[in-house]
Amino acid sequence: MSNLFSEIKAQVERHNPIIVLPEGTDERILEAAANLAKDKVVKPILVGNVSEVRAKAIENRIALGDDVTILDPHNYDGMDEMVAAFVERRKGKETEESARQLLLDVNYFGTMLVYLGKADGLVSGAAHSTGDTVRPALQIIKTQPGIKRTSGVFVMVKEEQKFVFGDCAINIAPNSEELAEIAIATAETAKVFGLDPKVAMLSFSTKGSASSIETKKVSEATKLAQKTRPDLVIDGEFQFDAAFVPAVAQKKAPESPLQGQANVFIFPSLESGNLGYKIAQRLGGYDAIGPILQGLNKPVNDLSRGCNASDVYKLSLITAMQAINQKVMS
Repeated sequence: MSNLFSEIKAQVERHNPIIVLPEGTDERILEAAANLAKDKVVKPILVGNVSEVRAKAIENRIALGDDVTILDPHNYDGMDEMVAAFVERRKGKETEESARQLLLDVNYFGTMLVYLGKADGLVSGAAHSTGDTVRPALQIIKTQPGIKRTSGVFVMVKEEQKFVFGDCAINIAPNSEELAEIAIATAETAKVFGLDPKVAMLSFSTKGSASSIETKKVSEATKLAQKTRPDLVIDGEFQFDAAFVPAVAQKKAPESPLQGQANVFIFPSLESGNLGYKIAQRLGGYDAIGPILQGLNKPVNDLSRGCNASDVYKLSLITAMQAINQKVMS
């Protein structure tokens, strides 16, 4: 995994993007922010009361340095501008008074910094639920054109091998249209990590070997994804072995462009995706990097509440890489 992050770090440090970390009094966040600033790869913004943040850093013997910015929603010079922009963005769903109250929440405040272009991305979730992190992003940043909902993927890394699994974090039972969207978004995420995406739409059937509502959903999703993005290599429906083992692929799907060389795997449900990445992680010895949220106009990513400072550092690098990639694409 060190090679992967060395590559990401080398690309990110040329741009030095700004990443907001809303949970400014969490010692893991503080340690990661200090290291990001010290390594000069990302400019961190911490959110919280300045005195409390600095006191917490001193308590944990963390030297924040001058390159770490701390912003307090209760004492922020740009709050009037932020409130006005938030009310406009919510299109009548919030009053100025309710907006001002809501923007005292660190995740809403941090997300608005990203929306207003004062930061390039956001990483939260060390002390908040996924809902607390994702809800402001969906309300403010919103999904990219043509994408109805965000999804969550894991990059699975073992030595020189890299694969991307999706959706393993957000959508419980996506329909065929949503599954197609997830496949396309995951292919784009794979490119961020240097992969030439070869996407397999997974099922318990290979090319009609079994027939059910579930297999037909995946088959239809494959057709939709292929029609929407004919430039991508996407095929299905596949059992995992037919997508991954060339010898099995020759027997079960000899005409497929994948030829058992898939590196992006789209699971038909959150249940199967969550199980799949954890099996690869625990039995296969793969490092699971994520969940990485995709489909948003600007990158917002969610930490596990069991994360450590290294996890925060790495997800900040990934978020920065997503921001850089989105700028290039636009």
